[in-house]
Amino acid sequence: MSEASLPLKGIQVLDLTRARSGPTAVRQLADWGADVIKVEEPGEQDGDGGPWDRRHGPDFQNLHRNKRSITLNLKDPGGLAIFKRLVEKADVLVENYRPRVKHRLGIDYETLRGINPRLVYGSISGFGQEGPYRDRPGLDHVVQGMGGLMSVTGLPGQGPVRVGIAISDSSAGIYLAFGIVLALYERERTGAGQWVHTSLLQALIAMLDFQAARWLVSREVPPQAGNNHPTAIPTGVYQTADGHINIAASGNLYERFCRAIGAPELITHPDYKDFKLRLMNRDALNAEIGERIAKRTSAEWVQALNEAGVPCGPIYTIDQVFADPQVKTIGIAQPVEHYRLGKIEIVGQGVRLSNGPAQQVRTAAPDRGAHTEQVLQEYGFSAEEIETFRKNAVI
Repeated sequence: MSEASLPLKGIQVLDLTRARSGPTAVRQLADWGADVIKVEEPGEQDGDGGPWDRRHGPDFQNLHRNKRSITLNLKDPGGLAIFKRLVEKADVLVENYRPRVKHRLGIDYETLRGINPRLVYGSISGFGQEGPYRDRPGLDHVVQGMGGLMSVTGLPGQGPVRVGIAISDSSAGIYLAFGIVLALYERERTGAGQWVHTSLLQALIAMLDFQAARWLVSREVPPQAGNNHPTAIPTGVYQTADGHINIAASGNLYERFCRAIGAPELITHPDYKDFKLRLMNRDALNAEIGERIAKRTSAEWVQALNEAGVPCGPIYTIDQVFADPQVKTIGIAQPVEHYRLGKIEIVGQGVRLSNGPAQQVRTAAPDRGAHTEQVLQEYGFSAEEIETFRKNAVI
């Protein structure tokens, strides 16, 4: 599949997002071919490439690839008028302001729907567009606590533990992108756009999945389980002669696992002979397993257990992840050329299409306003008008 036939080719997106959740949503659309126009405030300067230069740092480069950037002052009547002209032709708008901010700026869904009824308007907030917390600032760390994730993360009795990535931001972004694509698909049938919205809180609770269902269905409050799987036994982290590995040997894998580690006696041991007993005596069973696993290296166990059909894998640092031959085969580290940074690698998409390109990253993240003149000319503004906008600090 060429760039010209990417699935979202021809879809134009206005990107008003900042921080992480919104840019994550827009990145999904940009990678699959949408023409994304990132709207930024004028006046601020890009960095100089030094250690505090966030724009040319890894996070910004990873979040904002495959986009064009314009500067536009939405607080200025002239800037707002230009923006509304962009909205007339846009397919999608994505924002992650707090709910009241977009109304104050006059760029809320009801207002913009009057300009373009086909517009798919995507929103992410911290806690939702309605309700008592609607205007609270939403940050991933706060939502990890309110969404229950920190209560099930970490070692038993350790106290709340944050997950090591911005999981509610990323989840909300991916859910919103999915919702936007659904709305575009429905627009093919109805001809009308709609408002698609999620929140960090909603997305994180959805990601809790079976842990949330344990409460909703069985009224069971899941505790912290540490490196143990909450319900599958034995599944967890075991120390080897030179490091640690993950082993998942629950259910009908248990007998196979016991034989593979040279401990067939654990199959019929009165304390471990069925699932309920293994759950009841998990700590003692893990100690028995641990004694045997500690006698060989991680690489030896990974090979031996996988050959026996027991899921097992190493526990990598991030550099080791990208050195793994399977990760290299997947090709998720994708190269792109940046005019200042040279050739860099950023994180590719988490999904492949059989007819799609192996390389989804086509252009590096743009400098602020790099495409302002180009985009405004595409919308019919003359060079003289653009110069006037610039003199008046509209762009």
